[in-house]
Amino acid sequence: MITTLREGKAKLSELVERASRGEDVLITVHGKVKARLTKAAAHESADDHAKWVQELRELRESVKTRRKPGASVEEILDELREDRF
Repeated sequence: MITTLREGKAKLSELVERASRGEDVLITVHGKVKARLTKAAAHESADDHAKWVQELRELRESVKTRRKPGASVEEILDELREDRF
């Protein structure tokens, strides 16, 4: 559906309802499309969040460095340079 900004203001509730059912609503200003209302993505479930946290933990473990905490920037750069040669 295409509507003007002025009409969109007057019928916002209806447009939001249409978008929530999956219909894209294009909003125009002076004949040019400026915005789109679309159906919102589903909320993440607690299981999705827990899965994401676990993946993040695994990633952190996989990239842990062997450097000691508190190493200076110079020491870290020197180590990285040594690894290249």
